Amino acid sequence: MTSVAERDGKAGRMTRPAPLGKRRDLDWIGIPLIAAVGLAVYWLLPDDLALLTRIAASALFVLSLDLVLGYGGIATLGQAAMFGTGAYAAGILAVNWINDPFAMLAVGGLAGGLLALVTGALILHARGLTLLMLTIAVGQIVQEVANKARDWTGGSDGLSGIDPAPVLGMFRFDMFGHTSYLFALAVLLVGLVVARRIVRSPFGLACRGVSEDPLRVSAIGGSPKSYLVVLYAVAGVFAGVAGALTAVTSGIVGLDSTGFSWSAEALVMLVLGGTGRLYGAVIGTAAFMGVHHILAANDPYHWMAFIGLFLIGIVLFLPGGIVSGVERLGGLRRGKEGGA
Repeated sequence: MTSVAERDGKAGRMTRPAPLGKRRDLDWIGIPLIAAVGLAVYWLLPDDLALLTRIAASALFVLSLDLVLGYGGIATLGQAAMFGTGAYAAGILAVNWINDPFAMLAVGGLAGGLLALVTGALILHARGLTLLMLTIAVGQIVQEVANKARDWTGGSDGLSGIDPAPVLGMFRFDMFGHTSYLFALAVLLVGLVVARRIVRSPFGLACRGVSEDPLRVSAIGGSPKSYLVVLYAVAGVFAGVAGALTAVTSGIVGLDSTGFSWSAEALVMLVLGGTGRLYGAVIGTAAFMGVHHILAANDPYHWMAFIGLFLIGIVLFLPGGIVSGVERLGGLRRGKEGGA
């Protein structure tokens, strides 16, 4: 018969928060690793810079979804509303007034954040399926407004003629995508640094507490809804910047940037990479869009079936996403080194 001390010792060993330590290690390694891989593919894949630019901008958008879902527990299928609002705001600014790329990012982030703040204050009193339906409704409303405001947005034809100025007055956006990719990569890295600071801050920890136990947060004097509304607005800024970045690097904004399908794809990418990890957004986006590109190029008729099988395989064998598999491999390697 085991003693109480022995049982407590075993329980302590079983519940030791090792995954958090591994996650922190991944946090410290993640940004330099993404920067190194990003620069490496710039030299190794010079003919695919347009795809790589889209991946970088999309990863920033998926990162915004990770903030609200992975850290705030807010289920949403309307994140594209903030993305499209930021893209249109940046495009309208460039076409009519100022085409500086940094000004476009700032205006896009502000537009996405304001939309998220206003809509979040209205809809975040709901939970579950009701909240999910409200986020879809917000996305549909934004898309319809963009479609009707044809004089500003181009309607169903899209907003074109976006010609951003050279970055810092020196680096022009060329047709080969060199400046676009490096600019998108730099913005993504800055976004990761800022997001990491947010989720590690007392505010970020409070949001995670609301996600796990809102009643306890209320009991200690916090306001769960206020935390979630602010987090939703912050994520809206990230989504707006991602939309503006897409407008800067592609030169066009279409109605699909506010559509439901784009929100759904972002959710798939996030689940694929792993929620609540930040870097899962980048890994999931790169994996999904990379596999999508390769399969569509090799089999334009059946690539959707292969994409479905790929997603099913990840969900079945890595339910925590690709990042969880990386963490698991890191844990096994540490265990072998410790036992050696």
